[in-house]
This record gives sequence, C-alpha cells and structure tokens, in this order.
Amino acid sequence: MDAKILFGSTEAVNESFSERVNPYSGEVVSRAPVCSADDALNALRIAKEAAPRCKQSTLVQRCDWLLDVAQRLNSNREAMARTITDEVGKPIAFSRIEVDRCIETVRLSAETMRTMHGETINTDAMPSGRKSMAFFRREPAGVVVAITPFNFPLNLVAHKLAPALVAGNAVVLKPTPEAPLTAYKFAKLFIESEYAIPDALSVVYGDADVGSALIGSDIPRVISFTGSVPVGEIITKSAGIKKVSLELGGNAATFVERSADLSYAAKRCALGAFVNSGQVCISLQRIYVDAAIYDDFAMLMAEETRKLVVGSPYDDATFMGPLIDDDAALRAFSWVQRAIDEGARPLLEPRCEGRMFYPCVMADVTDDMTIVCEEVFAPIVSLVKVASFDDALPRMNHSPYGLQFSVFTNDLQLAQRAIDVLDAGGIVINDMPTLRFDIQPYGGVKLSGVGREGPQFAIEEMTEIKSVVIL
Repeated sequence: MDAKILFGSTEAVNESFSERVNPYSGEVVSRAPVCSADDALNALRIAKEAAPRCKQSTLVQRCDWLLDVAQRLNSNREAMARTITDEVGKPIAFSRIEVDRCIETVRLSAETMRTMHGETINTDAMPSGRKSMAFFRREPAGVVVAITPFNFPLNLVAHKLAPALVAGNAVVLKPTPEAPLTAYKFAKLFIESEYAIPDALSVVYGDADVGSALIGSDIPRVISFTGSVPVGEIITKSAGIKKVSLELGGNAATFVERSADLSYAAKRCALGAFVNSGQVCISLQRIYVDAAIYDDFAMLMAEETRKLVVGSPYDDATFMGPLIDDDAALRAFSWVQRAIDEGARPLLEPRCEGRMFYPCVMADVTDDMTIVCEEVFAPIVSLVKVASFDDALPRMNHSPYGLQFSVFTNDLQLAQRAIDVLDAGGIVINDMPTLRFDIQPYGGVKLSGVGREGPQFAIEEMTEIKSVVIL
C-alpha cells in the first residue's frame, strides 16, 4: 500500500515515490511520495487557514474526535501492528504493545483536555494592585509542526498529534522516512472521523529540504521534534521566535547497589538494554555496579541476555529483531570491536549478521571508551565496576545527556539522595531507566532536549496563556 501526501482532507498525487524495505526481509513494504519544500509550504498554508476553525471548535467535538480515532485504531489493532513490523522490523509482540499504548495516549489526551483550565488571580494581593476580576486561560498556539522518529513510529506520532489537535491547533506532520505508511494510516483515522475538523491535519514526507521549509516558515508557532541532537541543534538555530520542544538523545545509566535484588535487577536491565534492539532514547547503556557484587551481577546479566530470543520479527516469541539499517549494524559492531581493542571484555561473543545485531554485554569498561561516552542506539550495554554510589555519581552525571537514570537499591536514604543529585529529566528507583509511562512528564536536560511530553505537558507546550483583567 502507498502512503500519500495529505493536504488536509485531500490526497495529493505525486509521480515520484521512494520505497521502504523491510529491515528483516529486504522486501519492499511501502511507498511514499517524494515531497518538496513547496509541498511543505502548501501544507502550512492549509494549516494556517484551518487554525481559526480549530480554535473555534468546541472541546466536546475535539474530545469525541480523539475517542473516535482511538476506537477505530483498536478495531484495526493487528493490521497497524503488522504495518509497524513491516516498516521498521519491530517484533510483532512489541508492535502490538505500541498500538495499545498509542490508543491509551490518544484517550488520555482527550481526558486530560477536559479537565485543563485556567485560574482566577488575586490582583489585590500586593500593595500596588487593586480588586478586579482576573483570570488566565489556555488557548491553542495556532499551527504545530510535528517531526517524528522511526523507533516508535506510531506512539510518538500520537504524543504530538493528539495533544496538539485536542488543544485546538492545526498540525503539519512530517513522519520518519522509515515508516511513512504507519503515519499515513494513523493520520487517515483522524481525517476520516465524523468529528474531524476540516484541514486540521496534513502529512508531508521528506528529509532536510522539507524539514527546513517547515521549520523556517513564519506560519508555525510550535515545533515539536523527536530525534537526534545534531538535527535538534539545527532546529534551534533555524526556527526563529517559536515555541520549540525537543526530545533528543540519551545515554541512560543505572547504579546497582549491594543491597539490591540482583536477580530482579539483571532481568530488568536486560530488558532495558535490549528492548527494541536498543533503539530507544532511554535504552540502558551504562550499568555502574558496586564492586562487592560486580562478578555476581555480571554473571546474572549474561544469563538473562542469553535467554532473549533473536530472530524474525513476525514470530510471537521474538524479543529482538533487526536494527533499522545496515549502517546502524556496522556502526554498532565497530564500536564493540573498538572497545575490545581498548580492553573491554564481551560476556557474550559479539555477533552481527547483516542487520541482525545480537545483544552484547561488555564488562571491564572504562569511562573513556566511546561505547559509554556516546549514545549507542543499538543492543549494547556496558558494565562499569565502582566502589560505591559516591564513585558512580560523578560518572553517571558526567555526560552531555540527561534523559533518564535509575538506581537499584533497598537503601531508602540512598534512593532519596539519588533523586536529589542525579542530573536527568527522570529518575527511576528499582527499575530500568527505560521505563516510561505515557501519562508522565517525559523529557531531558542538557543535550537531551527542551520541554516535556506526556499529554498534559505537551498540551501546555502547544498552548498559549491569555491573561484577562476586568475592572
């Protein structure tokens, strides 16, 4: 099936197409139009014209719109999961989970918007004030540009579209080139709904030229981007005076303390390091282990990793499928080889067969190795021996990234201290840093980004506060 440009409710015909191949089989699974900067500007003009209608629509219509989309998606759950697996090679069991999470995200956005409201203000609270009727309320920002990645090609689209539309904005979506059909099918659910606001949503495809046209235009008021740090830096420099929300890279770390349940910690760390083949911004990459338990934990971690099923993403039992492309696999394997040359020790034999990169646990890793300094975005995790949390702390924080960290411990005081001193947007106690609930605020500090996602927090990013005083 072909994806098509969606200019509002109109499907545009484009004779030039790019093909998407399945990362596992190499077969062509979808085709998408090759869009131009002019296509992007056309979509923005349509969104600008639709924005007043979006703003004037009733909240009940917008909430019913989202709930209708969630219901329609639920009715097509298996087909959508299959499309995700076709385009990005995600194991089918996890594609189904992504569809379920997407449904929750859409429903939660509607429920959240129903209860969001402004507040009255006591303008006579200070000597310089006076009595009045004063309040503030939230209004839609106008036009939102949403740019999304390949690793969660459905749910991360939902985290932008659902809050933006239910808040009363018009949206132009540029989905990842790796999953155009997933985004197209999802967008069609919005456009074909009986509650849809005409032309509120457009979809264009492309890379740098299309993205630059969307970001550089004066039309959008909000840019919401999830992707790499280099692209995030370009957006920051090019966007001008706009609201910019950036969900960027990570280098997630955990500390395993001697009082922790080691068996449980190893199971959760294996899941956190290797789910989605490590292609997650909060994928566990660095494990700092108390020296007193290092050898025991390393053994358990290797055992848990060996249990993971690597194979066809269409098999229900598969835990790990392929990486997104050949370059990703070659890059990951070269990083492992470099670490071995620098003195690291693989607990399982490094294995790469085309795009199939098997989970890799590296021991005896030191702080200066590239494998722990940079974001790997592959199924590789490193074990670092430390004397204590005081030894681990500066190493965990000494990173340009700060998305999510975690600590495994039964020491309450240590847990409380970790929450205070770890420099990240999210801290998890007694689980992997890869844990994310869609209702929570999600985002990072330092190079990991600006702003927060999660329906309530995304709505705040995509609305403006209007202050009112009546005398």
